[in-house]
Amino acid sequence: MIPMFKPLIEEEEIQASREALELGWLGMGSYVSAFEEEVKKLIGAEDKYVAAVSTGTAGLHVALLVAGVGPGDEVIVSSFNCSADFQVITQVGAEIVFCDCEDDTLCIDLKRAEELVTERTKAIIVMDYDCLLCDHDEVAAFAQRHKLRVIHDAAHSFGSKYKGKPVGSFSDICVFSHDPVKTVTCLDGGTIVVSTPEDLKLVHELRLLGMQQPAAVMYKNQRAWTFDVERVGYRYHMINMHAAVGLAQLRKIGTIAKTRRDACVEYSRLLADVPMVRTPKSKFEDVNPFLYYIRVPEGHRDDLRAYLKENGVDTGIHWQPGHWFTLWKDCKAGDLSVTNSVGKEILSLPLYSKMDLAIVREVAAKVRSYFDKVVG
Repeated sequence: MIPMFKPLIEEEEIQASREALELGWLGMGSYVSAFEEEVKKLIGAEDKYVAAVSTGTAGLHVALLVAGVGPGDEVIVSSFNCSADFQVITQVGAEIVFCDCEDDTLCIDLKRAEELVTERTKAIIVMDYDCLLCDHDEVAAFAQRHKLRVIHDAAHSFGSKYKGKPVGSFSDICVFSHDPVKTVTCLDGGTIVVSTPEDLKLVHELRLLGMQQPAAVMYKNQRAWTFDVERVGYRYHMINMHAAVGLAQLRKIGTIAKTRRDACVEYSRLLADVPMVRTPKSKFEDVNPFLYYIRVPEGHRDDLRAYLKENGVDTGIHWQPGHWFTLWKDCKAGDLSVTNSVGKEILSLPLYSKMDLAIVREVAAKVRSYFDKVVG
């Protein structure tokens, strides 16, 4: 079976794990500090502050708290998104307002979002979908116009650039995911990028049970035994071994991004003329693609998945829209007609780092075969 995802775990990651374990400091320590510094170098923004957390979802939760979102507030978010975004809005006691996505980019439709702003709107979550980034200039203008905080969910776009600017360098609050299947993995982990020292201090407290224990002390593989706690906090810090793996991955990010781009370009070339298949409207320049997706007519999506599985190809669905889930079916929403169509058409094909292009050709040939033989 050709897998949907395949982690790039090589000798460097194994050796990094071994060294981190042999250090004997298993919690948050020197490797976490080093990882944060390398992420900051990657995004190239001296005026930003980076904190590593246990997961991307933890980062989103903390981001909402840093933005001051709580009970009685509304948060606008695309319904075509990961359920993590909806969960964290619910967890802080705010109300979800589902917005439609754009048909071409699958990112939030800001024109639709304009119709959803109320006096209770506190923030907007915008997510880059795969190789297609939001119009972040328009996002910033939208937020300024309505005096909103922006949480940029960049789980799919770590290592990508928007108009030549690294993702993470320009957003109000930006969150990356480094979970087991992301382009750069820490086994599990995330990073949150904020714009002020005050926000960084708040992130540090929120990620470590509210403790005002200085990160600088823990980054020396030490801990302070006396400190104050002034707020509710969470066990959201990253551990040394996860950061060590992340550092090994960061040293390969050039290869990771190039091989993923090459695979996506080849998929789009091979599938461009297949009837009823829509490929991403991207040249895959300046991006580090997390997925490769296609859209096919609703009546063929599940049959195509079954056909590919029978022929040794795993596939995925990213995602089911949020308003389809029982927990959020009654949330406030605008017109979601594009999202409803996309949710029935979307299909992810196998993509992973250092993927042999021969495998890409094999998968593409089987997609073509379905439409040639089954559909006729």
